Amino acid sequence: METMIFGKTQGLTDKQFHYCPGCTHGIIHRLVAEVLEEMDLIGDTVGVAPVGCAVLAYDYFNCDMQEAAHGRAPAVATGIKRVHPDNTVFTYQGDGDLAAIGTAEIIHVAHRSEKMTTIFVNNAIYGMTGGQMAPTTLIDQKSTTSPYGRSAAEAGLPLKMCELMATIDGAVFVERVSVHDVPHIRKAKKAIRKAFEVQQKGLGFAMVEVLSTCPTNWGITPVDSLTWLKENMLPYYPLGNFRTPEEGK
Repeated sequence: METMIFGKTQGLTDKQFHYCPGCTHGIIHRLVAEVLEEMDLIGDTVGVAPVGCAVLAYDYFNCDMQEAAHGRAPAVATGIKRVHPDNTVFTYQGDGDLAAIGTAEIIHVAHRSEKMTTIFVNNAIYGMTGGQMAPTTLIDQKSTTSPYGRSAAEAGLPLKMCELMATIDGAVFVERVSVHDVPHIRKAKKAIRKAFEVQQKGLGFAMVEVLSTCPTNWGITPVDSLTWLKENMLPYYPLGNFRTPEEGK
């Protein structure tokens, strides 16, 4: 008798990902999909896809999906959740989408404590549009619009979204994780599940920031990109929980 020990999650379709080799969007997609399947939420979930590398997320997640204009995923998700309060609603957004053009949207959805979940993918650069400097680009990190490296004097310091969101009372769960190795991938899945559990309990807004790689626009190999994330992003973007619901809620 054969025993299945690993298989494809029903939370994803059979569509092949379009992401570049070494990009960790695929890992994050799978984690979200696994959590939805394990919590038996696929049939009642509506996801909102962004503008960015994950713009085609509606092809991959095996649940209802809605496309939103650049940065407006939280506003679209708010409308969906208020019309269908019993549905599970999540946004899947990159740093250019959430931390740049959509900064006001995410802050106010958290301020209102909308009962929804946001998966925020931070790869420290604009991926889809050609590798421009993002709000999350590190100091001295090179990009197509900062060929000599980001300067704090000219562009300010990289934006730390978890630290910012944790100051908002309506953001009841805020955690930063990474997917650069297997132990951290496992921790990331736990945080994503917690974020959906917060929504199921009706406690308010939850966000998980996931540090991710972009080998193509970083100009390094997929393997080296994992090391680069560990050595450069982790010191500036520390992992951990920044806000969690009180015990018993």
